[in-house]
Amino acid sequence: MPVSERAGSAQSAARPGSVGHWIGGRELDAGDGRTAEVFDPACGAVTRRVSLAGQAEVDAAVRAAAEAFPAWAATPALRRARVLFRFRQLVEQHSAELAALITSEHGKVFVDAEGEVTRGLEVVEFACGIPQLLKGEFSEQVGSGIDMYSVRQPLGVCVGITPFNFPVMVPMWMFPMAIACGNSFVLKPSERDPSAALMLARLLTEAGLPDGVFNVVQGDRLAVDALLAHPQVAAVSFVGSTPIARSIHETASAAGKRVQALGGAKNHMVVMPDADLDQVVDALIGAAYGSAGERCMAISVAVAVGGVADALVERLAQRVPRIRVGDGMDPASEMGPLVTAAHRDKVRSYVDAGVAEGAKLVVDGRGLVVEGRGEGFFLGGCLFDEVRPGMRIYEEEIFGPVLSVVRAADFEEALALVNGHEYGNGCAIFTRDGDAAREFAHRVQVGMVGVNVPIPVPMAFHSFGGWKASLFGDHHMHGPEGVRFYTRSKAVTQRWPRGIRAGASFTMPTLG
Repeated sequence: MPVSERAGSAQSAARPGSVGHWIGGRELDAGDGRTAEVFDPACGAVTRRVSLAGQAEVDAAVRAAAEAFPAWAATPALRRARVLFRFRQLVEQHSAELAALITSEHGKVFVDAEGEVTRGLEVVEFACGIPQLLKGEFSEQVGSGIDMYSVRQPLGVCVGITPFNFPVMVPMWMFPMAIACGNSFVLKPSERDPSAALMLARLLTEAGLPDGVFNVVQGDRLAVDALLAHPQVAAVSFVGSTPIARSIHETASAAGKRVQALGGAKNHMVVMPDADLDQVVDALIGAAYGSAGERCMAISVAVAVGGVADALVERLAQRVPRIRVGDGMDPASEMGPLVTAAHRDKVRSYVDAGVAEGAKLVVDGRGLVVEGRGEGFFLGGCLFDEVRPGMRIYEEEIFGPVLSVVRAADFEEALALVNGHEYGNGCAIFTRDGDAAREFAHRVQVGMVGVNVPIPVPMAFHSFGGWKASLFGDHHMHGPEGVRFYTRSKAVTQRWPRGIRAGASFTMPTLG
């Protein structure tokens, strides 16, 4: 069935109760009847109900993946790549549908959702080169008549547990690499925006991926715990908050599974006195308030060095209230709602805490009302000045449209602030001084660094990951690290006994 018809059931999303699981090549509802509400954040209405997996659904998905694994692992890497080539083409053809689906459940503006799909496609494009990426090494004559070679082989059933903020891009950091390497895969997306995962499953099937190689189980903590404990799961990839990342790493590692668990962030941008302030303000507006701050790479702290702080805060105070907040499908909107009412209220409570702790609230977005969307989960951009270490708004990940300005006397104090923070996901420095930029990039204890680039997300042919409490496990995601994570090395040493060579035979061979 063409995707346009099957994903017509992605329009199934319009009927509450329609979002199910994808197991063994077909969509299934939950057997025990547990469901959760899925909202349109722009209007606050329940638009779908998602089935929540129990132990039976998790077992069925893992069993389907385990049964599909041997044949898929034995499929030549070139054929696996051709499936991904077709999948890439289909995602590109249906990118607008995917982006609209993201906006309808997450709330981010449509152009941002389109960008998410594009960044996911970049990983698929990298994975299409898997025949080259899986090439091993060979050493001739390591001993008399002995050669040695190494290969990388797939692990088995791999699991991805992904967050609400990137329902397409983050899964595509994981499963294209995993299946390209010859593994089968079970995806557990966020129950807050579950529909995109089913559309990806349909597109993979349309591309020719065998049934069972890719599966989706919708669910909550019950499904996560069942996947972590399942004896047939070989590896787990996770993106989410630090407490959960730490727990998943400890639980899955104790069960003998390979784990990469990406946690939270508190990304700093150091603004040096010589920086171009127009460029800095533009960068901060997009990096702090884009996607309503619901990005693990969002800039949430601006470290103003020396005398630049007053001018920086003055310019930001003029710009933040002018951010156009509205329905993500409105082309005029620059920032959409937060994903749920509960999350909006949590972010609002951080703003309350910042005021109570003595930070200066320069721009207060708590009273924002979007015309015609009074029930939507909106919060205006908030800007704090005179924030200090020790305050909750500085120490904790807010994951909302809140930017804190911290003042530092000089470069060394600014660097110490970044290095002293619990998180080490991403950071940036804005300066015209090449020496300061080089020193910062060399000494900062953070996994991803931007120099005059506010959100330094690596391209797919590099790897994504932080340091300190932002990553648990040895491997970053996608790129070369992704290949290493989803495969294991095998070294073979071989010698062939020398036999008697009979020489050429000129007689007709017979079976006798």
